[in-house]
Amino acid sequence: MPKMKTNRGAAKRFRATANGIKRGQSHHRHILTKKSSKRKRLLCRIVQVNEADQPSIRRMLPYL
Repeated sequence: MPKMKTNRGAAKRFRATANGIKRGQSHHRHILTKKSSKRKRLLCRIVQVNEADQPSIRRMLPYL
């Protein structure tokens, strides 16, 4: 049986933790002048992937 392939885009975006999968937030790269300080601060955080989305991510990352 051949090896399963990892989705390389997903491998760069997600990491496994003991409690689930963590991810970064989007919309914090450019056009920051119109965003409030609070919004920019909250976009910097690393957050957990929603429980409903974890099965699809685990399919993309079989060796996670």
